Amino acid sequence: MKIYSCETHINHALDVFVAEQEKFPIMKALSDEEKLSTNCTYCEEAALYLVANE
Repeated sequence: MKIYSCETHINHALDVFVAEQEKFPIMKALSDEEKLSTNCTYCEEAALYLVANE
């Protein structure tokens, strides 16, 4: 599971991940290049973080 998140939705992304996967996720800051091409899963803002299980 991968969730891309902006600053506003990071807490929601972490909550959703834990609820669905029943594990604590890996949270990674995206590189500047990744930020330009990736939107938040929950809105149209640029994603700043990746919440994932790998």
